[in-house]
Amino acid sequence: MDFFSNPQFWLGLGQIIWINIILSGDNAVVIALAARGLEPRQQKQAIFWGTAAAVVLRVVLTIVAVKLMQLPWLQLVGGILLLWIGVQLLNDGGDGEEEGQTHSGLIPAIRTILVADLVMSLDNVIGVAAAANGNMALLVIGLAIAIPIVIFGSTLMIKVMGRYPVIVTFGAALIGWVGGETMVSDKMVEPMVPHHSVAFYAAAAAGAVLVVAMGKFLQGRKAVSAA
Repeated sequence: MDFFSNPQFWLGLGQIIWINIILSGDNAVVIALAARGLEPRQQKQAIFWGTAAAVVLRVVLTIVAVKLMQLPWLQLVGGILLLWIGVQLLNDGGDGEEEGQTHSGLIPAIRTILVADLVMSLDNVIGVAAAANGNMALLVIGLAIAIPIVIFGSTLMIKVMGRYPVIVTFGAALIGWVGGETMVSDKMVEPMVPHHSVAFYAAAAAGAVLVVAMGKFLQGRKAVSAA
């Protein structure tokens, strides 16, 4: 195809890949948290199918991103959903989780990955859409290349979480932080809480604290019930 010989194509492709590398960190954490309790074979399936489905979802989301971002209350609801996901992921297995303990299943893990990626990608995809500049082939190729990046990051995070279980808490806090940011980035809330203001970062920090506090509370209650 002619656009393969166009320098702008390769420039846009490089931008999309770089954007995905930068923005894949929190997605890799979510995938690792959701899949960490599965058996090794199911972990690989959850990482692969969760990542692949998330990339396809992101392509569709990118096409309608500008319109979605204009919907009032969407990001507020999405941020609340992210806080709930963070609490549930932390509650599914804490820092002292036994090695043999398993997640509720492959399908719930993939579903969690998809929902979290959908919410966390609402603002990220605008950068990808701008880099693609309406070129769907460029968009699909760039996001397809991102798949192994996210898979590698998720696999590495699972190994790190297995060796240093406290990372699970930090991962849940990251999801809470993004949830807080997402809520105050909503079209209806942003005029009151400007981006990069003290209140903006305070809301993000409050989201992180809330997720960890609620997750630890539910862990403690579960431990008491088990005892």
